[in-house]
Amino acid sequence: MLGFKEHTQLEALSMQQRMKAKINFKKNKAKIMLGRKKAAKKLASPEKLKARAIKQARSLLLKKMLKTRSKDDLSFAGKQAIEKKLAKKTAAIKKIAKKLVPQVKAADRAKKNMAKKGMK
Repeated sequence: MLGFKEHTQLEALSMQQRMKAKINFKKNKAKIMLGRKKAAKKLASPEKLKARAIKQARSLLLKKMLKTRSKDDLSFAGKQAIEKKLAKKTAAIKKIAKKLVPQVKAADRAKKNMAKKGMK
């Protein structure tokens, strides 16, 4: 069975898959929170930074496509249609992400410093 991350990378989730993911997240809430706390103290790996840059690039293109509307206002079918359009723009997303990596790296360093200050 594919996990949540694999599903989101391959295709949009169905309602049934969404509900199952919701249950799994609720069940593992404490573990997830502990993992986030530990991760906040470490610098992210280059792969993770690249993934964050790609996510930001996708959201930038999404904003451009939706203009003044919000993704939350769209219907389920509308969201799927937007996801299909975004899937066709992978080259543009990668190009934008490459330019965003230095900003993401700087944000990660700032996040780590804030977590350190919170510990003291």
